Amino acid sequence: MKFVHLKTTALLLGALFSGMNVAVAAPVTYKIDAAHSFANWSVRHVVAKASGTFNEISGNIQIDADNLANSSVDAKINVLSVNSGLAKRDAHIKEKDYLDTAKFAEMTFVSTKIEAKSATEGVMTGKFTMHGVTKEISLPFKVLGFGNDPWGGERSGFEAKTSLKASDYGFGWALKPNSPVGDDIEITLLIEAVKPAAEKPKK
Repeated sequence: MKFVHLKTTALLLGALFSGMNVAVAAPVTYKIDAAHSFANWSVRHVVAKASGTFNEISGNIQIDADNLANSSVDAKINVLSVNSGLAKRDAHIKEKDYLDTAKFAEMTFVSTKIEAKSATEGVMTGKFTMHGVTKEISLPFKVLGFGNDPWGGERSGFEAKTSLKASDYGFGWALKPNSPVGDDIEITLLIEAVKPAAEKPKK
């Protein structure tokens, strides 16, 4: 009887752990859709604000919808894609006095930790590189949703906001006396990502 009891206990434990393994879902990878994603910015100009966006964002988001802390992000922004709505101003922004795109044509962000606040909100911490300087930043974010698109794909949407000090990244414009451009840059990321279609098995 003792043997039967031990065998039964072992089977029950095996079934329990087997069920636990089935319940653990791996993160799903989504590719950032550059055509529907925006890195918007605003900065003080004299006594008002100027704003714009970067049009080219790329990278991958690994999202675990059941456990946001198990997610990660690896993204890039093409600095040459800066768009303030005026071509002449964009050309000026790209010059050495500002973004210096001839030397620093890319920004990158790689997450190191994600803290979930709820099923749809959290704080993402990671290494952000701009203008040759890398710093750890935190981005409060929201998961806007998941769903199918009209073209048979699966999409996800995200929003994140933060603010940066230009001077922290080696930009000196705001440190000049009576500078018309401020040091605080407000960032809003509106990201749409698509799940890559499964590859068909090779014959």
